[in-house]
Amino acid sequence: MQPTAKALSLARPNSDALGQIRGVLAPGSDFEPAMARRRLSIAVTDYGDLVVVPSLVKALRREAPGIDLVVRPIIDAAEGVASLERGEVDALIGGHLPGSARVTRQLLFEERFVCIRDAKRVKQDVSLTGEDYTRLPHALFSSAGGDGLPGAIDTMLARHGRKRRTAVTLAHVVAVPFAVAGTDLVATMAQRIARRFAAAAGVAVVPLPYDVPAFTIDLMHTRRVMADPALRWFIEMISRVCKGI
Repeated sequence: MQPTAKALSLARPNSDALGQIRGVLAPGSDFEPAMARRRLSIAVTDYGDLVVVPSLVKALRREAPGIDLVVRPIIDAAEGVASLERGEVDALIGGHLPGSARVTRQLLFEERFVCIRDAKRVKQDVSLTGEDYTRLPHALFSSAGGDGLPGAIDTMLARHGRKRRTAVTLAHVVAVPFAVAGTDLVATMAQRIARRFAAAAGVAVVPLPYDVPAFTIDLMHTRRVMADPALRWFIEMISRVCKGI
């Protein structure tokens, strides 16, 4: 026997509903992090991997050392949300994640763009002008390894009648500061990543000379969190940890 398409479509909603009922009726539903033995999984963007995960790991080792954490990459945002809906991961963390009616989105914090340049070429009290920004060659991060689609920066420049030259395109965001160091390149990055690598890479963080709206870093999870004390604690801990980032 094989399930019909209708049966398959009902499987997940019924599973979520039954999970919530079991969570309410199950005896001894209190969760003790220090005594727990559990494996949890999250999927993150490069940003989440560099900025959120280190603090999250420290908190887990301190508060729940028996919990094992599996961190998976979000390569395709839509597929990442689909994997969350299928129950393959417990949560997603990142920016610019698509929405879903079956997924709960929670704001962790806001992030802004800044510029980085070779530290030896920049004086701390000298700002980057709009003319400098479009005149200098740029280093660009593209997870696909290509030139990438026009993003918020290019859209903003187009409104000002300007365009930047991308001289170097890199497949990993962590490579950007090290590529900029010792060169005439400029790069635009999320502020928390830029600050984390500035000293190690030998780059200076300078303000972006254009007004670009902040973007959000979000936590996404399904409703089954409410039926699972361990997952509920985990989600709350992520939110708490991110308040200090």
